[in-house]
Amino acid sequence: MRDMTNQRDKLREDAKFRILRLLRENPEMSQRELARAVGVSTGGIHYVLSALVDKGLIKLGDFTAAQDRRRYAYVLTRKGLAEKALLTRRFLARKMDEYEALRAEIDAVRAEIVADAVREGGA
Repeated sequence: MRDMTNQRDKLREDAKFRILRLLRENPEMSQRELARAVGVSTGGIHYVLSALVDKGLIKLGDFTAAQDRRRYAYVLTRKGLAEKALLTRRFLARKMDEYEALRAEIDAVRAEIVADAVREGGA
């Protein structure tokens, strides 16, 4: 059960990291665009954005998307920039660990293939 909770926390942190990263580069992204880019529902993005605003990590600003339509810009605050930096370091460390584990597994499978080929060739 603890592993599942831990995995869920990692997925949430990854989503938060990706959202902050995307908004840093493009504050005018719509919730629909963010949802598509992160791979979650629009409702899920709305929930996360509301939480980020409540925590003071992003603030809302108005911008005009078209003459007859207004949308929000999601601007990272100083606190949001600091959180993004922390999440970036964690994300990178986690992905490097995953990469090393995957690399070790690939090396082991390759060794098995070679060993199997030697056994089959020697039989």
